[in-house]
Amino acid sequence: MNLVEITPDNHDITLNIAYATTDNFTGAPVYRRSGCYLHKKAEKCLKKASGYAKKLGYRFKIYDAFRPTEAQWVLWNHTPDPMFLADPRHGSPHSRGVAVDLTLIDETGKDLEMGTGFDTFHPKSHHGNVNVSPEAQRNRHLLMGIMTLSGWNFYQNEWWHYQLFNSQNYPLLSDSVLLDGLMPLNTKT
Repeated sequence: MNLVEITPDNHDITLNIAYATTDNFTGAPVYRRSGCYLHKKAEKCLKKASGYAKKLGYRFKIYDAFRPTEAQWVLWNHTPDPMFLADPRHGSPHSRGVAVDLTLIDETGKDLEMGTGFDTFHPKSHHGNVNVSPEAQRNRHLLMGIMTLSGWNFYQNEWWHYQLFNSQNYPLLSDSVLLDGLMPLNTKT
């Protein structure tokens, strides 16, 4: 398996896996348990980014990383919006283990102001949107700088989403690649 588990202890990050809770745009848990995994190449880029963030006095809070194809179908069936969700017939970088949704937090654990919350499907979530505060614009640019310096590509419509370049070159992965899957046991694609 090419996926590496990302934990607070081994990556100096905070986890808040949104799809394991009701605090996501579907209003219901999509995953049966919280878990964070990335392809080994993406994990190396995350470690590099975490090191840069730490030098500036920040850490990451991760909302999502590897998303099984089964979960992508759940999200798509709830909100089939190609501006914010990848059509599962084509595949998401998340379902390849090479994307991460995250924000920056300060030394007290407080989220930096980003202008919108995670998974706010609105143009204000777009990188470069000038209808958010100057503080939010600076923080988005700070996050983008750290991530791109570390080998990540950004997605224009979501300030929180980063993926490896050439993400389509990685295979789609189902929940079965994990020994203890994320999805409810009765989930079908």
